[in-house]
Amino acid sequence: MTRKPAVSLAAVPGRRMRTIELAQEIERQGFSGIYCPSFGDGLSLCLALAFHTNEVRFGTSIAHIYTRHVNEFAQTASWIHEASGGRFDFGVGVSHGPAHQQLGITPGKPLADMRSFVERLRSAPRAGELPPVVLATLREKMVALAGEVADGIVWANGARSHMAASLAHLPDDKRDDERFFVGCMIPTCISDDRAAAAAVNRRTLTGYVALPNYNNYWIEAGYHEEMLAIRAALKEGDQDRVASLMSDEWLADITLFGSAAEVREGVERWYDAGIKTPILVPSSAEGGQMQAFQELFAAFE
Repeated sequence: MTRKPAVSLAAVPGRRMRTIELAQEIERQGFSGIYCPSFGDGLSLCLALAFHTNEVRFGTSIAHIYTRHVNEFAQTASWIHEASGGRFDFGVGVSHGPAHQQLGITPGKPLADMRSFVERLRSAPRAGELPPVVLATLREKMVALAGEVADGIVWANGARSHMAASLAHLPDDKRDDERFFVGCMIPTCISDDRAAAAAVNRRTLTGYVALPNYNNYWIEAGYHEEMLAIRAALKEGDQDRVASLMSDEWLADITLFGSAAEVREGVERWYDAGIKTPILVPSSAEGGQMQAFQELFAAFE
């Protein structure tokens, strides 16, 4: 039987109750988890999931640490953890420069800020028992920090071929501990029209390749030529050329696309690469979020 991965789920205004119903269907279908991005207030969605699901594990992937006081985060995370019977993973991250600018935030050094956040979270007064804390990561120093202070790590748009090198920065006891969360959010488009599915994933990643931290990570992962070409195109203001510079090799290493069988086989390769919890982020070549989930359900039924 094919293992069912976890999935990413976000709620948007006007469709929040429908999203809860979708989460219940994800649970009925036997997917291994539901992870909620900061978009659409993933922490609030997790609180709803605590009461509207029964067995499926869920969490934030991720909550932006600069948007709330750490004491408030501790209270809310503990609340969800207790109400869900211990099914909640609290994924946190420092986010990206454009998000900081939009919110008027001036962050410090990511590693120091994350270390301080985890320490203050765990010492927050009268918070109650806290859930596992999972750190959003890209490069080796954050992986090493997670191995030191956290209960797991999660990538978004990680490179499958680079996972062994990244995971080598975890201590042996964490790498071998089944309780230590190792996840990756993987853009996914299921379609027999493989080229159309690839084009969807390229659009999904267009904004990410412009972010310096992602661009540097993919250079570290071996995609030096592609990333420098994308930097040059962006510097020249040639946004339209960016998608054509995302090589097929790079796209297949970062995302899943193609027929249902190809996507299922791809998920197994992510498990083999050391990702204990692949988190599929579904898009559709033919419709919106609901269509994407119907395609996902059909692929793993």
